[in-house]
Amino acid sequence: MNLTDLRKNLQSWFFLTLGIAISATGWAGFIIPSKIIGGGVAGISTVLHYAMGFNIGLTLLLLNAVLILLAMKIVGASFGVKTIYGVAVFSLFLSIISHYTTEPPIAEKFMATLTGSILAGIGGSMVFIHGGSTGGTDIIAMMISKYRNISLGRLLLYIDTVIISSSFLLFRSIETMVYGLITMAILAYTVDTVMSGTKQTVQFFIFSKKHEELSHHIINVARRGLTVLPGKGGFSGEDVTVLMVIAKKNESPAILRLIKQVDPDAFITMGSVMGVYGKGFDAIKA
Repeated sequence: MNLTDLRKNLQSWFFLTLGIAISATGWAGFIIPSKIIGGGVAGISTVLHYAMGFNIGLTLLLLNAVLILLAMKIVGASFGVKTIYGVAVFSLFLSIISHYTTEPPIAEKFMATLTGSILAGIGGSMVFIHGGSTGGTDIIAMMISKYRNISLGRLLLYIDTVIISSSFLLFRSIETMVYGLITMAILAYTVDTVMSGTKQTVQFFIFSKKHEELSHHIINVARRGLTVLPGKGGFSGEDVTVLMVIAKKNESPAILRLIKQVDPDAFITMGSVMGVYGKGFDAIKA
């Protein structure tokens, strides 16, 4: 493993851990102390905590054991390693934060729901992006999404709706059930919003007389592949060389700066791409 790969690997684990911490803060800092029953294993652990006094973190850890084994078999060993880490650290953070947080920092229940759901969604998205999971229905959703192009947020919402609705049988409270549904709806929307933002792709068509120099810089500095297309000006009739570049949207400012440095007079078109499949982008799922 070279230095660049090592740095990327360390960054991935750092943001994975940060996502777990943010997600745990949303759950244990706002949702759980507000006595809101969310979805998945976290929701089941919350029910058992209030019904029987079980430790939330330990309960979540035990319930996730079977799902982790399934994920390692279906999705792959690398996912399993990050899932084991995610579940263990998430359970630890839940136990620590729950121990010190008996009341949410925001007294108004709806605001606590909103804040906790957004934090849990942002944290969960970061975990998904870096190849891990905090367990529960996240694992089920990730296993299904491996083979089908289904929105993770929407899939989580469907599964968790069933779990939250069943909490009415225990608490006999429509208000508690509704708050749980609101929590998961906001969380699912946040997951989809964050993940779609990181996957947005753009396509550049670059017309420049310095196309060879630009090609060299885009490949070696921006670390992006490109395709060289021969063309002919419709008005001038001159032969031109067009560079086509596919990149993540968050990489576009760096590519534009690079083009400006090499050839300020370059003619550029940039458009959003609905989907890009292949090496370096998404895999085809059918």
